[in-house]
Parts: sequence; structure tokens; C-alpha cells
Amino acid sequence: MNRLRNATREDRLLLIGLPIFVGLLLIGWAIWRSNASLDEIETRLLTWQNIGTLTWEHLLIVVVCAVLVVGTAVPVGILLTRPGTRGAIGPVLGVANAGQAAPVVGVIVLLALLLGFGFWVAVLALTLYAFLPVLANTVTGLRGVEPSLIEAARGMGMSGTQVLLRVELPIAIPVIMTGVRTALVLLVGAGAFASFIDAGGLGLLIQTGILMFRFSILVSGALLVAALALTVEWVGRLLEVIVKPGGLA
Repeated sequence: MNRLRNATREDRLLLIGLPIFVGLLLIGWAIWRSNASLDEIETRLLTWQNIGTLTWEHLLIVVVCAVLVVGTAVPVGILLTRPGTRGAIGPVLGVANAGQAAPVVGVIVLLALLLGFGFWVAVLALTLYAFLPVLANTVTGLRGVEPSLIEAARGMGMSGTQVLLRVELPIAIPVIMTGVRTALVLLVGAGAFASFIDAGGLGLLIQTGILMFRFSILVSGALLVAALALTVEWVGRLLEVIVKPGGLA
């Protein structure tokens, strides 16, 4: 509670307002779904069971990609800020920027043509797509630590690893978490393209709605993806407030 009380006004507003907005959005959609006159195709695709299955598939893609992104981008970011490897920051960020500038649907389709269709190919493409925000924010956060604090920690006899774990990373955590939150929202939105290569997810509703000219299916898919993105944004913002060390603004 103290951390929530110490959060910024924007954080407090969004932490309280987002769940209410998403709840009202989903309740409104559920009421419409229960009373709408749907044809056979729409009824089959918008069953509660099918919605639950597609939402689970979408979440699974997002969670697996997020674990892979954080597990690779943060260590790479730490490595790039160590003495001896700092000269590689520009080239590595340049390559990462170029990768994210490519359309995500193009990356997914290209990898599918090279590696085949399915869940893990979608995970690989989306992981590459969401890698940059976490990497860039890790580098920015660590480079923003005051050198005098690092020198003071070393003067107290801390090893390089201790300085990293007890001084640099705690101070850089808010910036790193902002990158993680950005990556999560990107993954939810871009995850809709996973259905193009038979990896499942809520994108299947959008894809089917477009192909079969079913406006109700298309809008339902878009609305559910948006609700999921807002929920993930809320979770990321909550984690950001929780892990932020006390005393940091």
C-alpha cells in the first residue's frame, strides 16, 4: 500500500482506472454477446469456450515471448554497459532498431516460409520484434546510474557483481520495467498476427472476420485484443510500482 501511495499521480490513476474500464468493456461485450442475433458461423466462433481457448493461446504466446525477451535482452544490455564492450552499444542497438522497424507481419511470414508454421515460429518472430524496448531501456537505465555511486560502492569493497546487483540494477529497475511494459503491450498487439501461421490466439477472430465479412466477429476479436493489451499494461504498471526501490521518485 505504501508503494501505491508513493506512486505518481498518473500511475495511481491508471492502476485504479484501467481495471474498471476493462471490466466495463468486457461486461458490455458479454451483454451484447448474450443478446445478439448471430448466424451459425458467428455463434460457433463466439462461444464462451472458443473465446476462452483463443484467449489462453494468446496469453501463452505473450508470456513465453516475454520470458524469452527479458531473459535475453536484460543480460545483453548488462553486458553492453560493462567496460570493454561499451563500444558495441551503437552497432547492437542499430541492428535491433532495424529489426523492429520491419513490419511484424512480414517477419512472421518470412520466418514461417523459412522454418514452417506453428507456435514456436510465432514465438521466435515476436521475441525478435519485442527485443529492442527491453534492451534499449536496460542500457539507458544502467548508463544513467551516477558514476559517483558506483565509485562509492567500489570504495566500500564491493565486487563488480555486488555493485551491479546492489547498486546499478536497483537504480535502473524503473527504466528497465518501462521497457518491459512496452514490450508486453507490443506482444499482445502483434500476437494477433500469430494466427496467420496457425499459432492460434485471438487474431483468429480478426482474420476470420475479415475473410468472411463477419463484422461482429472482427469487432469482437479487436475488442478482446484491446482489452487484453490494457490488462497487460495494468499488470506491467503494477509490477513497475512494486519492484521500484523505495526512495526513488
